Amino acid sequence: MVKAVVGANWGDEGKGKITDMMAENADIIIRFQGGANAGHTIINEYGKFALHTLPSGVFYKHTTSIIGNGVALNIPVLFEEVKSITEKGVPAPKLLVSDRAQIVMPYHILFDQYEEERLAGKSFGSTKSGIAPFYSDKYAKIGIQVSDLFDEKLLLEKLQKVCELKNVMLEHLYHKPLLKAEELLVTLREYKRMVEPYVCDVSLYLHKALKEGKTILLEGQLGTLKDTDHGIYPMVTSSSTLAAYGAIGAGIPPYEIKQIVTVCKAYSSAVGAGAFVSEIFGEEADELRRRGGDGGEYGATTGRPRRMGWFDCVASKYGCRLQGTTDVAFTVLDVLGYLDEIPVCVGYEIDGEVTTDFPVTYKLERAKPVLQTLPGWKSDIRGIRKYEDLPENCRNYIEFIERQIKYPITMVSNGPGREDIIYRESSLK
Repeated sequence: MVKAVVGANWGDEGKGKITDMMAENADIIIRFQGGANAGHTIINEYGKFALHTLPSGVFYKHTTSIIGNGVALNIPVLFEEVKSITEKGVPAPKLLVSDRAQIVMPYHILFDQYEEERLAGKSFGSTKSGIAPFYSDKYAKIGIQVSDLFDEKLLLEKLQKVCELKNVMLEHLYHKPLLKAEELLVTLREYKRMVEPYVCDVSLYLHKALKEGKTILLEGQLGTLKDTDHGIYPMVTSSSTLAAYGAIGAGIPPYEIKQIVTVCKAYSSAVGAGAFVSEIFGEEADELRRRGGDGGEYGATTGRPRRMGWFDCVASKYGCRLQGTTDVAFTVLDVLGYLDEIPVCVGYEIDGEVTTDFPVTYKLERAKPVLQTLPGWKSDIRGIRKYEDLPENCRNYIEFIERQIKYPITMVSNGPGREDIIYRESSLK
């Protein structure tokens, strides 16, 4: 059986915790898209971790962790991450890397930095991890696959062609030092040495695992609103963040995905530029940011302060619809316990008309939030394990949002630990 854990919004929804929790009953966890440009924060018996490439189920001895073909693979970052968790006492993970995964090259990171520098005030708010240049090269068919590392003659030919193209831009657009194929080849020999023990025909491995009845968990990065096609384009990531892409990015048939757990925060946050209708500012935002997450709302990769907002029913309903949601995991609910009243964005006003359907980007830029205020519960709900034990106003908040987004909230996270989870029966048919 295949299950997917994906985000409904801008990323930062708490997918790492939900994946880590669900991995207890999984055999295989696979990252299927994106790169080291976003992080998943995990808190467990080993400590607190910010994972960037490793799947969030890596902390269990019984699981196999896989880097799928859809991932932008930064090889040194992956193995630095393995080292960082084993140094804290985590058993060395059973790790497999797809032979069809493509490699983030050092020049991808440079080009990302150069382009953000060139765009200056009109930049995309990139994490400068090389993701957009990586995917550009992948689809321009000049990327380097893991399997290319094992044919050095072919690899050198590819690198020479890449250098011809890149050096024109480096010389005439960016005015930066030129690339040399031989130097890149030396780097890739080192990458080969690091990754060779883990390389695998992942789609074949997963095919056999499915035949054996294994449970596979697909872990998505970011959320629906950062999807290249369906997000707030162009302020999006360069890969598909949807569960449907999990079939492609892992190499499995789409009909094998039986459960899609879409993670929603009990309020909103975002890192990077782009339209954010329910955004709040000033002291109100600072207070929510300070209390939010575990240790505050700061990007797990960049450390940047996240932009804050109230829960957005319009964006979340859209996000859940695009993901094909079977279950909503509602996270960081405990953070809101300090508020007397909690605003919720229930619609967008665009040019004098109110809509509850998520619009295209140019309309989104003009949208104003339509807010409805609910009473807070003014108490600490951490440690509660049964839904009926939550304060009435807390339950009312969950049920109000469930009715607005029209997808069943079956998990409620009320703290950062694995055990901080409440399972509930949805009232939706």
